[in-house]
Amino acid sequence: MKEFQNLIIEKTPKTPLIDLNQLTGDLIFSGRSIPENAAKVYEPVLNWVKEYILKARPTTNLRLELEYFNTASVLWLAKIFKVLIRIKEPDYVLIVHLYLPVDEYEEMDDFEDIIDAFGPIEDIVQGAKFSIGIKLHGLDDKGEICKETLVFI
Repeated sequence: MKEFQNLIIEKTPKTPLIDLNQLTGDLIFSGRSIPENAAKVYEPVLNWVKEYILKARPTTNLRLELEYFNTASVLWLAKIFKVLIRIKEPDYVLIVHLYLPVDEYEEMDDFEDIIDAFGPIEDIVQGAKFSIGIKLHGLDDKGEICKETLVFI
């Protein structure tokens, strides 16, 4: 039987860096996601995630540092997210990291604004058997994190 491997898909002008690390539980999507054929990019990722949830780490960090993405990418990311919420260990945690320009971050100035913005995610995760958090990262003009907020759903 083939050993479960990390998956790295290099960044292109139209696709993000995708770095899925089974040992650390870090699932990183960074860059632009406007592929002409989203299935070609994201289907291997979806298959990897289906295998990962069988041996998930106690903490999984889904890091979405996407500066721009199209509708097809959102649909594939939603499929990936729906698989991740099927982790069966009740003591495990999935943290979704979202990186925003600091001005957008500051527009979500209280807990209620964050919950309202991510209401659709709350509908999806209702059947989850473990904890799920959303961590917002405010980025300055240099792309460095200057503010953070963590909300558990």
